[in-house]
Amino acid sequence: MSAAKVTAPILRFTTTLTTIGSWTIVRVPKDESAKLPSRGQAMVTGNLNGTSFDTPLEPDGHWSHWFRVEPSLLHAAHVAAGDTITLEMTPIKAWPDPEVPADLQHALDTHPKAADVWRDITPMARWEWVRWIRSTNREETRQKRILVACSKMEAGKRRPCCWNRNLCTEPSVSKNGFLLEPDA
Repeated sequence: MSAAKVTAPILRFTTTLTTIGSWTIVRVPKDESAKLPSRGQAMVTGNLNGTSFDTPLEPDGHWSHWFRVEPSLLHAAHVAAGDTITLEMTPIKAWPDPEVPADLQHALDTHPKAADVWRDITPMARWEWVRWIRSTNREETRQKRILVACSKMEAGKRRPCCWNRNLCTEPSVSKNGFLLEPDA
């Protein structure tokens, strides 16, 4: 008996690009977000008005998702905040490595055992560590989280624990784990 082929859901919708502060974002409609395999972060491939992209979708704290539309994608798709766009996205299992913040990289460079675990964990797990570390506006808290991350990895822990992965963790566009409302 052959295994049934599992196909990833395709999310299709039209929406308006909005801004929060200096960021241009897409809010994924709840009915489309519900098709994703996770209420936490999900990696997708897709196209915006026909322009291809890959990006992580971040949870918004309200059981849906959003993503920042990078300036390069805005330029390539010839769109700007306030424009109506058409999106098609599919979740993917292949996560690229996250950009490692300089302060975390420095800590890994000085904690070889933690660095060994970092190299051994999946890219998705690395994204979770980065999300957890960056989810604060306080520099003291961030530095403490970096030290805790190194300590936990030195102890063999592969993922951060004891935090709600379904909350918005980007301080630039959230408050108390919830995506802010778009600028008026």
